[in-house]
Amino acid sequence: MVDVRPPAPSELDPIERASRDEIAALQLQRLQWSLQHAYDNVPHYKQAFDAQGVHPSDCKSLADLSKFPFTTKKDLRDHYPFGLFAVPREQVVRIHASSGTTGKPTVVGYTQQDISNWADLVARSIRAAGTRPGDIVHVAYGYGLFTGGLGAHYGVERLGCTVIPMSGGQTEKQIQLITDFKPRVIMVTPSYMQVLIEHFQKMGLDPRDSSLEIGIFGAEPWTEAMRADIQRNADIKAVDIYGLSEVMGPGVASECVETQDGPVIWEDHFYPEIIDPQTGEVLPDGSEGELVFTSLTKEALPIIRYRTRDLTRLLPPTARSFRRMGKIVGRSDDMLIIRGVNVFPTQIEEIILAHEHLSGQYEIHVSRDGILDEVEVHTELQPHHAGVSGAQLDDISRWVNHRIKTLVGISTRVRVLPPGSLKRTEVGKAKRVFDRRPK
Repeated sequence: MVDVRPPAPSELDPIERASRDEIAALQLQRLQWSLQHAYDNVPHYKQAFDAQGVHPSDCKSLADLSKFPFTTKKDLRDHYPFGLFAVPREQVVRIHASSGTTGKPTVVGYTQQDISNWADLVARSIRAAGTRPGDIVHVAYGYGLFTGGLGAHYGVERLGCTVIPMSGGQTEKQIQLITDFKPRVIMVTPSYMQVLIEHFQKMGLDPRDSSLEIGIFGAEPWTEAMRADIQRNADIKAVDIYGLSEVMGPGVASECVETQDGPVIWEDHFYPEIIDPQTGEVLPDGSEGELVFTSLTKEALPIIRYRTRDLTRLLPPTARSFRRMGKIVGRSDDMLIIRGVNVFPTQIEEIILAHEHLSGQYEIHVSRDGILDEVEVHTELQPHHAGVSGAQLDDISRWVNHRIKTLVGISTRVRVLPPGSLKRTEVGKAKRVFDRRPK
């Protein structure tokens, strides 16, 4: 169905085939520029570097980056709205921002060159995912201040494809346009792809018969179990794209369809590190820790050692000359501590998707009874298993409960609900955790 042969060398940027020494030389040159650019033009970085007793000229090797201070989301909020811009505001041609649900939004700006680089990298990403010039690409990421929609849009056009700028929501219309326009590729969150699959089935359509061959999924952590579920139910290749607005947006890294072995980091524009989340120590490749990025080419908003809070590993190159990311196992700020046990929502997701009667929808409700944390997991049956008996429901609930206890290490109550009981998220990221414990 999908042409998963490696692209011809002429289709790749030369740097994608370069030696590691060539890549490192380019990275060092660009890193030195980025550190100097930030120091000279952003008062926050000058103060932070000076306070740490380090100067851009101290960066003689890539390893020297560890001497420089981290940047956090708090730094962006403290300098809201434009305090971290490194160019005059008049040179900023576009502004994006986070939702600001936990405080002030984080604001990012782009020069015209930044926008062009971003389009190039998204084009490189979706080409790696199997998209080819002339394909029709259905973009169901949200448009607006969120970077997903417009980031994907410009990259699709840059590659020479036809873009359907659908955005999120209006699920029945999404199905209609996919059916009528026959796109080969869809770009969307994995949780909303699950919703689309359900609606295909509710409308009497088999999602496996659609024109879609490739799904490029990002904006939220998702597991290998969810990949298998989507590929089986939609008969497509599910490919992971990674990005975050503070670093650029979608297209910081992307999987190659021929290997599907983790997103390739575009290391010519973003230098990755893995650190111990507690100590900040840089860890060797292969170690699990927090992902940190430094921008190498950004003009409007250079970002130095940005702590993403995403927990993953750096892996050796395979399909390209750049290193890869392992699957995001969770976010350090999404991690739940339940009676002293570290719990990530993706651990629960994998267990639920392993049971043939359950859909991929779930919610985790956390409360506190006195001094003890209580966890209740809500999941639901797949439509074709809606008629199971009460005894079977009890068996499923006990199975999920036992697996969570065995594999995660916490006791839970599990409620198995009828199909369609849990709220679907049609725009943005799926909300999985409802933590009602006192702060």
